[in-house]
Amino acid sequence: MTCRSCGTEIADKAIVCYRCGAATTDPVRRPAAARPRRRYRSSLDLVVALLLLVFFALYLGIAGAGRIEIPRALAWSIAAVALVLLIWRRLRR
Repeated sequence: MTCRSCGTEIADKAIVCYRCGAATTDPVRRPAAARPRRRYRSSLDLVVALLLLVFFALYLGIAGAGRIEIPRALAWSIAAVALVLLIWRRLRR
């Protein structure tokens, strides 16, 4: 048998050509086409996330000005939950 790529004489049972490395048969399966991944499922998710961040920032600003007293444990708990959600979101990708 001869190689389809370089024309070298190779064994009949060869899987690849020893000279150029080309396969002697066509692949059985084709790889799946990669589809582009969107960062957000919809623009509504982005808007909701931004609004939540703005409201949270306003709340912390008011609390920092002394108008509302929030316990430090609550503030750290909120930060920890946000961090866990961020890590979970990253690992899901």
